[in-house]
Amino acid sequence: MTTTLITGANKGLGYETARRLIEAGHTVYLGSRDPERGRAAAGELGARLVVLDVTDDASVEAAAALVEAEGGLDVLVNNAGIEARSAGNGIIGAAEVTADDLRTVFDTNVFGLVRVTHAFLPLLHKSAAPVIVNVSSGLASLGRVSDPGHPASRYPGVAYPTSKTAVNMITVQFAKAFPHMRINAVEPGFTATDLNGRTGTQTVEQGAEIIVRMARLGADGPTGTYSSAEGPLPW
Repeated sequence: MTTTLITGANKGLGYETARRLIEAGHTVYLGSRDPERGRAAAGELGARLVVLDVTDDASVEAAAALVEAEGGLDVLVNNAGIEARSAGNGIIGAAEVTADDLRTVFDTNVFGLVRVTHAFLPLLHKSAAPVIVNVSSGLASLGRVSDPGHPASRYPGVAYPTSKTAVNMITVQFAKAFPHMRINAVEPGFTATDLNGRTGTQTVEQGAEIIVRMARLGADGPTGTYSSAEGPLPW
């Protein structure tokens, strides 16, 4: 039996990923910062709830202790993420963005990802086929964002794409450090979720496809990659 933890899984891509992996036979820990929302989502899916705030050391350590006590972990999906928005809910561009805006986004998207990964590494090391999936974004691609002909180049935000580019580098460095693990970054695509005010052009079912695919890798699967459902992406 494969045991999987998904952060930020009480809604959106995390929820759909949990549903699909449970369907595939995984035992899934549904990570949720909000206990009530997490309990409801876990009950709907048949997942195990783990209250987990990726920005809080004590919360992450308690979650790791719980999962260890209940048998260990094979797959970690770092899905929790946020975007910097103004009081009017608009994306904060280069003229307005502050260091505090970046700090807030990085605390979840980058520091939170590292915090969770670090805490669960001892459990993953004990797995016969450990896997880490880091949910990145097409906006993390320097190649795409710097290409005037690509739609990604028209995205005005600073904090979110910068944080996801950092996630890509973290993915590469961790993959080199732990060659026995399959560690990859994925781009779900512009999916309609709360993160973008449900303006995305595809469903969570479509967005979760690449996350689920990479979460189910075997020991001979790729590692240190950055891809979407269509294939590899330019860094």
